Amino acid sequence: MLGPVTSSSTGPSPNSDHNVNADDMTVDDAADANGTSSPASVLAALVDTDTAADQAAHRLANLAARDRLAVATQAVADWEALRADVRAGVDQAADAVAAAEADGDRCDAERRDLEAKLRTVIAPREAEALQNEIAQVAARRSAADEAGLVALEQHTQLSEALAQLVGREDDLRAECRAADEDLRRAETDITTEIATLEHRRRELRDHLGPDLLGRYDRLRTQLGVAAAHLVGARCEGCHLDMSQAELDVVRRAPADDFPDCPQCGRLLIR
Repeated sequence: MLGPVTSSSTGPSPNSDHNVNADDMTVDDAADANGTSSPASVLAALVDTDTAADQAAHRLANLAARDRLAVATQAVADWEALRADVRAGVDQAADAVAAAEADGDRCDAERRDLEAKLRTVIAPREAEALQNEIAQVAARRSAADEAGLVALEQHTQLSEALAQLVGREDDLRAECRAADEDLRRAETDITTEIATLEHRRRELRDHLGPDLLGRYDRLRTQLGVAAAHLVGARCEGCHLDMSQAELDVVRRAPADDFPDCPQCGRLLIR
């Protein structure tokens, strides 16, 4: 037996700020003296249930938590890429420092050899040639020292930048975990809500005939909201007033029938 159903509206869209609460959908309020729910009240409840399900599906597809997780995940990916680049820079700077030191050591060894030769040379021209070589080696040694200092400064700066990056890791990964947990929780809540609505939907459909359900399903596919209340001369689905002639045709329909709105085609709940 269906529980009480009250119809909250005739169909806010999935994007509407108004969310239909499935817990408010009951049929006892529309039951007759024998405890039987009227087709009109059941149809109205089905509209509300389907609308609530559409809204829930829309919320599930557009969760802010999903955007938050995407931003957090991208932040971690960007951080990892930057860390890799800075680490590579640190390693390159360290290699450059080592290369400069090795070049300086070679220059020192070459200079010692040349100076030793110079001490044994007697011929002025040969001595002059050795002195030129020693000067060239000294220039190379000075260039190696300069390159080493530049590389050492780069290594220091990059090492400091790497330390700062590493210090951000915990916060970035914590935000990513928190965003993931929020998303999972939100998805679980809405999925549970949709399952409850689907169960409710099956219960309501069991109280309606196949011909009516066929019309309802076709209109729902076409219009989203398949039925709307008739309030006075106005269809609450399209919010248009009927002419007196159209209204007379609708009112002459059998009480258990649901005539179409002549404007939008929705089933009219009277």
